[in-house]
Amino acid sequence: MVFRWNRSQGERPLQLADLLDHGKAGSVLAFARGLFRAYYPAYAFGPVERVFGRVGDLYAGRYPGYRACNTQYHDYCHVLEVFSTTARLLDGRNLGGEPLDSGEAALLLIAALLHDSGYIQADSDLQGTGAKYTAVHVDRSAAFAVAEAKPLGLSTEEAEKVARLILGTDMAQPWETRAYASEAERSRATILAAADLLGQMGDRAYLEKLLFLYYEYREAGIGDYKTAFDILKKTLGFYEIVKARLDGSLGSTAGFARAHFMARYGVDHDLYREAIERQMEYLRGIIEDDSTNFRKKLKRMDLEGMERENA
Repeated sequence: MVFRWNRSQGERPLQLADLLDHGKAGSVLAFARGLFRAYYPAYAFGPVERVFGRVGDLYAGRYPGYRACNTQYHDYCHVLEVFSTTARLLDGRNLGGEPLDSGEAALLLIAALLHDSGYIQADSDLQGTGAKYTAVHVDRSAAFAVAEAKPLGLSTEEAEKVARLILGTDMAQPWETRAYASEAERSRATILAAADLLGQMGDRAYLEKLLFLYYEYREAGIGDYKTAFDILKKTLGFYEIVKARLDGSLGSTAGFARAHFMARYGVDHDLYREAIERQMEYLRGIIEDDSTNFRKKLKRMDLEGMERENA
């Protein structure tokens, strides 16, 4: 399977943003389905499709017992980014050896869909937004997978596996302290943990979306951010932590993205890491240049409108 892309950008090298529109859920699902079916029978993707639909309902406010998503950084688009990134890393892993068991591969994709469900509030929870759960959202997401196993079409055992994979996305916990049923399960958890970081930081509007994250942190009382500019300045330090995590405890995933892009697009590059490096280089320029307001240099979103809404 080789994907095609639009070369209308002239001679500019292929970039991650050229490949898939994460604002279109149907396109993201079809993309993941295509990669999955390169290794597994069509029926094995059925559980993923079922949960994909339920998660769409959850974020839109159509899932019984829950409010619609009201966090602007950790939103449905973020879920789709992490889901597609997980599908890419899974593909890269499978390209390098014997493919994972189809059931375990499906549970990995389901974990990606549910990994931030802990931000969603119950119908009876009317105070603030889901951002107030930032510090505990990973545990809440794992608990959601177990509590909603039956509506999601999962057995208790499957839901518990999904929950353990989700727990690996918690940046506040040392990777080595996480307990897994086997080393094989731990290796699957590294894929989701890496996808969560690569997916969000590889987004072409990542720097703009940091303002959303600032307001989430402010509601949760996390971090020492006095202004929105503070989160931009501290993101460079955060990236150093992310690099250490990706190259250290999650290092087994390092070549998966590159293998995927080479096999599917004929590009021998890790487009995620390249996208992130470009963003960080641009961010350094923003921080070093105090001649104009930083908002003037971030043009992929209406930042002034965003601030008015969150004031």
